[in-house]
Amino acid sequence: MKVTEVIRRPLVTEKTTLLRESANTVVFDVALDATKVEIRQAVEKLFGARVSGVRTAIAHGKMKRQGRFVGRRNDWKKAYVRFRDGETVPEFIEGA
Repeated sequence: MKVTEVIRRPLVTEKTTLLRESANTVVFDVALDATKVEIRQAVEKLFGARVSGVRTAIAHGKMKRQGRFVGRRNDWKKAYVRFRDGETVPEFIEGA
């Protein structure tokens, strides 16, 4: 799997912004079949920062309806990537 296929996008919410500022952690939307090792290697290769740990969580898709039609959103996976002490968070994420 390519590095750009593993990491889809950074997640920017109030919770992830607080994590980035206080715990030196960045949250990414990743491929559903990506492993922790693949995520670690992709982050280290893309951003050049050493990773301390990776935690993952699968978010299950919601049931949605439009009138009488019922559908379901896809499941997706997010990864909490913690950088080592002394490492800086990548600059493009700082302004997001």
